[in-house]
Amino acid sequence: MPTKSPLRVLLAASEAVPFCKTGGLADVAGSLGVYLPPHVEELTLFLPCYKAIKDQKSLKLSSVPKDFLIPLAGRVERVRLLWSDLAGAGRRQSRGYLVDHPSFNREGLYGTGGQDHPDNAQRFILFARSVLEGAKFVGFRPDIIHCHDWQTGLIPAYLKTVYHLDAFFRRTASVFTIHNIAYQGNFPPAAMEDAGLPVEEFRMEKLEFFGQLSFLKAGLVYSDIISTVSPNYAQEIQTGPDKGRGFEGLLRCRQHDLVGIINGIDTKLWDPGQDPHLACNYNHGRSPAKYAKAKAQCKLRLQKTLGLTESAGTPMFGMVSRMDYQKGIDLVTEALAELLPGENLQAVLLGVGDLRYQAQLNELSKKFPGQFRAIFEFNDPLAHQIYAASDCFLMPSRFEPCGLGQMIAMRYGSLPLVAKTGGLADTVTEEKGFMLSEFSTAGLAKTMTHALRLYQDHAAWNRLVKNAIDTDFSWENSIGKYLEMYQTAASRKAAEK
Repeated sequence: MPTKSPLRVLLAASEAVPFCKTGGLADVAGSLGVYLPPHVEELTLFLPCYKAIKDQKSLKLSSVPKDFLIPLAGRVERVRLLWSDLAGAGRRQSRGYLVDHPSFNREGLYGTGGQDHPDNAQRFILFARSVLEGAKFVGFRPDIIHCHDWQTGLIPAYLKTVYHLDAFFRRTASVFTIHNIAYQGNFPPAAMEDAGLPVEEFRMEKLEFFGQLSFLKAGLVYSDIISTVSPNYAQEIQTGPDKGRGFEGLLRCRQHDLVGIINGIDTKLWDPGQDPHLACNYNHGRSPAKYAKAKAQCKLRLQKTLGLTESAGTPMFGMVSRMDYQKGIDLVTEALAELLPGENLQAVLLGVGDLRYQAQLNELSKKFPGQFRAIFEFNDPLAHQIYAASDCFLMPSRFEPCGLGQMIAMRYGSLPLVAKTGGLADTVTEEKGFMLSEFSTAGLAKTMTHALRLYQDHAAWNRLVKNAIDTDFSWENSIGKYLEMYQTAASRKAAEK
């Protein structure tokens, strides 16, 4: 067991709530920024300062008085830092720094119109260097730099190469978290020059990945410890190319440095007892009858809002997700087309994604107006209402590193129906949800039908609901594992001296 000591932790991420968000990465980074500070000496979060952040009038941002310079490919770029205290941190030194540079001051965090920004390599090279130079500039000497996903992958590489002899980072260990190994940050070899990394590092054992510079690989090779967002996903990504996406061999070689930690959820944000978006609040202490009555009111309100047939006794399936192939939206579309004509059910889907699936779902909405609605937008209040109103929550993902939707659904008393993969397999059991009998349209339709039949057995259904809502997915359960990982990384770094 590593020796425990107070740690100074720097979180580096490309997105984090409440500043900006495209996916679960933002929830995790933002939650760590809130729940870690009581347990560490100091904490700092570094983010790019996107236009989306500047446009938020509610955020109170201050400027660090002076700019500083970042060396890039034979030139220097001027960068300034904005800062904001991290909400809920409760400590004087818990601050978020935003890297302000013209390359981030545009629409879209990573791209627009379904296309990546063509200069993403240069933007996130600049960000990686700005994290390190920015830490020096504000005098924050970290024991741990915790990097998240490919956008920060060069930071561990810089620490082991360009900054190897920099006394400021002499005791700094790096942790790199894979949130989704499918997103790798692979760029042409010319990006090596922009990065200013030693040319000898561009080889198969280090940074080269099928002829490209891989930012993700940089994090996997050079970090002191690798983490990912569930124990099962940590195993899956070592098994073969379908799960490891080309990095399975590297991860097997580093399996003793690989840790899987289940994400938590913000139990204050996701609290049916206090949720301001619900027609009727309910808490876990109510009797089954009172609990069911409150959920029924939420269902009736959503049905009325969306123009569905108003019936509290009709079982409702919900889904809040990107509507793409990874999330199994093709299976959902096909299974609903099979079940809607003959079964007493309703379904509500919320999210954006592949236009092909949106067109198919629109046709279903027209064909079954009283039973089915698909809403193609980001709508946070409506998402809360779907969690509360639905009886069963669909997540038939082809892969799911952790997943937050199934945890939120259980907290709201909606039983998750999931594929047995990644974090879904770590968090859902047959005692508090449903697993696909097989990963296919037929398998999904069969499992949905099983859920519909069980719904008629109120006692059995209520037992599953109670098991689901009694499951603790709070961040307090995960923070201890993160702290242990940090201590291990710090101890290994100290042992190098």
